Amino acid sequence: MRPTVYDIAAAAGVSLATVDRVLNQRPGVRLVTREKVEAAIREIGYVRDVAAANLAKGRIYPVVFILPTGDNSFMHGLYAEVRQAMTRSAFDRTEIRIVEVPAFDAAALVTALDALHGTDLAGVALVATDAPDVRAAVDRLVEARVPVVTLVSDLTGSTRHHYAGVDNIAAGRTAARLLGRFLGGRKGDLTVLAGSMLVRDHRERLEGFASVMAAEFPQLRLLPVLEGRDDPEIANTLICEALSGNNDIIGIYSLGAGNRGLIRALKATGQGRGLTVVVHELTEHTRAALQDGTIDAVLNQDAGHEVRSAIRVMKATADGQGVIAGQERIRLDIFLKDNLP
Repeated sequence: MRPTVYDIAAAAGVSLATVDRVLNQRPGVRLVTREKVEAAIREIGYVRDVAAANLAKGRIYPVVFILPTGDNSFMHGLYAEVRQAMTRSAFDRTEIRIVEVPAFDAAALVTALDALHGTDLAGVALVATDAPDVRAAVDRLVEARVPVVTLVSDLTGSTRHHYAGVDNIAAGRTAARLLGRFLGGRKGDLTVLAGSMLVRDHRERLEGFASVMAAEFPQLRLLPVLEGRDDPEIANTLICEALSGNNDIIGIYSLGAGNRGLIRALKATGQGRGLTVVVHELTEHTRAALQDGTIDAVLNQDAGHEVRSAIRVMKATADGQGVIAGQERIRLDIFLKDNLP
């Protein structure tokens, strides 16, 4: 059983009030008594609950979420989860602020990060664009002793403290296995729709997808990646053009957003072709498309879990505490028409 302040008091032969003064560095305790309490803490292996102590002292954790703008349903959901976290601020002792930047705009992201220097922050969470200037900006914040968490998409080679998101290589591999099995040995072409290769999560999903396809489904030819900028209109145009120009396409993997445009294109030009389609992120649009058979599977990450995890990690890091790896692991869910929540 985990030692408590009562155990410290008993081991040191002092009152609970004295233990409280020592733990919270308050005056009024003789040196010899303080040393007895500290020795008891070491001997019984007491680990202080810093979060509870900060709650008692009324500590507030100011945190910033830097999120991309644009017509991206998943990011809209992420915004909603951050705003939901704001409603719990009084309970969580947080002050949450959202800073918006254009999607895939590394320069704007750097500007937003650099603007945070000199402010009193317990942490910064950002959806990262994987670029050298962004890495340098994150490293500058970390050097200034600001906890930094990457959210959804990680940042290669940076000194950020934690990544709150799914294993994207595993996600791509999972998509490939689903698509390959669904196609059942058919031979043909596969189209991949991405947002931008500037973000690590999209590159890693493609890496995982391509490796499984090459190793286990060589009869399926992977076409050049289409970059839709997570924009439904661009995605619609790209998929319509791809399907109209190539009758050998039998499968589509959408590894980013822009799925509203993809679904519209499938309904307009893909009817009757027997296409197999796997996408990411469960939204109202992908849910409806799964139910009516326009798409076959959705790989989903829990945006709410990611936001809550980022806040926990920023607070723990600000307090000099470790994180519980199992608690912060973000699960990848696979949804078919039959198991929709």
